[in-house]
Amino acid sequence: MSVIDQLNIALLIDADNASPSGIDPVLTVLAELGQVNIRRAYGNWRKTSLKGWIDRMHRYGIEPQQQFDITKGKNATDMKMTIDAMDLLYRGRVQGFGIMSSDSDFMPLAMRIRQDGYPVYGFGGAKTPEAFREACSRFIDVNALVKAEKQEERRPAPSQHIDEEMLHLLVDAYNASRRDDKGYAKLSEVGQRAGNRSSFDTRNYGFARLIDLIESIPNFSVERRDSGQAYVKRLR
Repeated sequence: MSVIDQLNIALLIDADNASPSGIDPVLTVLAELGQVNIRRAYGNWRKTSLKGWIDRMHRYGIEPQQQFDITKGKNATDMKMTIDAMDLLYRGRVQGFGIMSSDSDFMPLAMRIRQDGYPVYGFGGAKTPEAFREACSRFIDVNALVKAEKQEERRPAPSQHIDEEMLHLLVDAYNASRRDDKGYAKLSEVGQRAGNRSSFDTRNYGFARLIDLIESIPNFSVERRDSGQAYVKRLR
């Protein structure tokens, strides 16, 4: 068993702000970090709007956490999730977190977990506020995940246009990377530098891997070498 298989991962779900249709691909993504042994969904289960989560919780072994709406307009669920996350963090038995929500209130929590050196994967909708997105190690659009899963049998096409901001990020990462005499930089280094600056994830654009995303952009050339490593060169 590899080291990553032994890492203990916690997935905390804000059921009020997360779609149950995304749980399958979310768990698949979190398998990158380790075993998702802690799975909790928070909400007031008296609400009819949360009925879609009931079957999913049984199917995926998710523990429901009841939180009553004590005061109208106040969301006690967020606070309970935050308390539980800090408890898990300080017990020292969890090495990574997934937060499934589109609520920017979890920005301080994500930042605090990362300060202890643990990865935080955020999963939400396309309209999730930037504050929470950037607080996560990686933020992944759940709708893009679901769409990619449906296209699994064929090469996925980009789910959205590669915008100028993304292109600028990749160019800066390439420029900061070490290059050989032909102008090629290791793709892994480019990806690491881009990841240090942004919470972007290639799956938000419909690609499973960074190399697939880079190959779709005419500004770059990709070269696979005998060593098994991929190298990238900026063309313009």
